[in-house]
Amino acid sequence: MVNRTADLQLARKAAESVTDPELPVLTLADLGVLRDVELTDDDKVVVSITPTYSGCPAMAEMRADLIRKLQQAGFAEVEVRTVLDPPWTTDWISAEGKRKLAEYGIAPPGKAPHRPTGPVPLALLPPRRQVPCPQCGSPDTEEVSRFGSTSCKALRRCRSCQEPFEHVKEI
Repeated sequence: MVNRTADLQLARKAAESVTDPELPVLTLADLGVLRDVELTDDDKVVVSITPTYSGCPAMAEMRADLIRKLQQAGFAEVEVRTVLDPPWTTDWISAEGKRKLAEYGIAPPGKAPHRPTGPVPLALLPPRRQVPCPQCGSPDTEEVSRFGSTSCKALRRCRSCQEPFEHVKEI
């Protein structure tokens, strides 16, 4: 039993070290995408992940990175499962993940708006809060484009320091 516990801890540590392909400053654990790591009775590692939104193009890369990292850690058989319920929310980004985003120059999301159960409505409305500049901290920022380098980010500009930056939208 001690060996299985150690194996599970090793598998979890390996999975938690995989970085997000679109936000490489964050691990999948920081992002809240990594949901669970299990070790079956036949020593197969089963990892559960949740996409940030349906149709996320990074899922195939995440899956491949998890399999590769776990096989490098000595686990021959790895299965990656996609879990859609409950849907991912930016509230799952850890405090450490939000700190890393800000240090990287990306404004982290605030608290996600409450959403009812069932299908997630897509709202293309302006942000509901001030988004402080991750460079100088000024709240005087403006949205330049609702979509940044990925669908989950918006492009903003600070009116104080004039620096452009991305903001992870609240979902």
